[in-house]
Amino acid sequence: MEERANSRGETRAWPAGPVLCRGCVEPLIFLANFALVLQGPVTTQYLWHRFSADLGYNGTRDRGSCTNHSVDPTAQVGDGVGDGQPRVRNGTLVIRPLPPQKVETLTSHWTLYMNMGGFLVGLFSSTLLGAWSDCVGRRPLLVLASLGLLLQTVLSIFVVQLQLHVGYFVLGRILCALLGDFSGLLAAGFASVADVSSSRTRTIRMALLEACIGVAGMLASLIGGNWLQEQGYANPFWLALALLIAMTLYAAFCFGETVKEATPARLFTLRHHRSIVQLYVTQAPEKSRKHLALYSLAIFVVITVHLGAQDILTLYELSTPLCWDSRLIGYGSAAQHLPYLTSLLGLRLLQYCLADTWVAEIGLAFNIMGMVVFAFATITPLMFTGYGLLFLSLVVTPVIRAKLSRLVRESEQGALFSAVACVNGLAMLTASGIFNSLYPATLNFMKGFPFLLGAGLLFIPAVLIGILERANHCPEFQQFSQSP
Repeated sequence: MEERANSRGETRAWPAGPVLCRGCVEPLIFLANFALVLQGPVTTQYLWHRFSADLGYNGTRDRGSCTNHSVDPTAQVGDGVGDGQPRVRNGTLVIRPLPPQKVETLTSHWTLYMNMGGFLVGLFSSTLLGAWSDCVGRRPLLVLASLGLLLQTVLSIFVVQLQLHVGYFVLGRILCALLGDFSGLLAAGFASVADVSSSRTRTIRMALLEACIGVAGMLASLIGGNWLQEQGYANPFWLALALLIAMTLYAAFCFGETVKEATPARLFTLRHHRSIVQLYVTQAPEKSRKHLALYSLAIFVVITVHLGAQDILTLYELSTPLCWDSRLIGYGSAAQHLPYLTSLLGLRLLQYCLADTWVAEIGLAFNIMGMVVFAFATITPLMFTGYGLLFLSLVVTPVIRAKLSRLVRESEQGALFSAVACVNGLAMLTASGIFNSLYPATLNFMKGFPFLLGAGLLFIPAVLIGILERANHCPEFQQFSQSP
């Protein structure tokens, strides 16, 4: 919802447009993630093959081996193989292409550039827009974020169709982040769920929203992998564009506003950022600053590991010894999103006999085991075993989000989930910086080392959640705790 100035220099909101129906926020999140997951692995594979063509690498996957048949078989060690420079042998000019590690490194680094560009802009915009939505309502943020995702997809189509420089992927990511990005969409989505749910049902409602993310990702992965195998890179982007157009129209005309009393408010003001800072520095009867800070740290580490693993999984599967094709990558990505659904079912069942804290600890345990299996996976069945062990890995984030939501007032939900969106963006940058830099650096001695690092990092939220649960039973913290 835009603003305009009246004759006195005050701001007021544009009048709300017609609403065709009072729809919920779940379809928005479903469509957005479907479009994003449809594009994610396709973008990575496009970068892989684009750099392969540019560098002269002609890797094949015959008989499960990613060998480069264009390398001169008579080359000796120390003869300059793999430097991309021409050599003369027996009077014949031979050009030996760069090894596949160079392609992996370039792909990993450009993924880092995209994530970094999105974070640096989103750090400002998502926190500003989320707190703004506490005043003007959730719909304006949902519309802006939808338009940003739409604009990013249009630029991606130009890159693929016109063979533009891959730097336009970074530009699209920055423009998307400027309008809120997917993190802003999630902030508005989780805040709207908190607006209409009770303290008792909030955890399962948060898990239901995350399940929409997972189901959309699973379906998009299955469609994208097979579609890419048959028809190339362009068509998945066109489908994503159509879905994002539908999502933008739904956000503008069908979403039912959940803020009871929307009031006009300036967008570009420091007051919105101050409201987020005050969550952590101002003492209030409703919250414990220590709990807010430590739960935020816990969700930061969890998201860092999840996003870091996602960033390198496609590369890990494309290269030797797994050497997956587009269809297998689609199946792997679907398996990667299946825990969103299985975690929802597991959370609902485990809540009958266990507190939310124990459910989160069980989820972290399975997550750690899955990461360890990934680290040593050299064959396809072992890789899917790792995916199977993650079936409860995503019960952690809805539990933490629900606990955070209970620590603030209703009028602070947008600011809270803007802070969580900021944490999500910081986690994305940290994940890209660590995993996308560590992966190429460890290719020579242990390819799966980043997954082992992720498993070790997950012990941090496991300890923090246990400490906070124990603190809830101490007299000095009982005034802040609420029943789940």
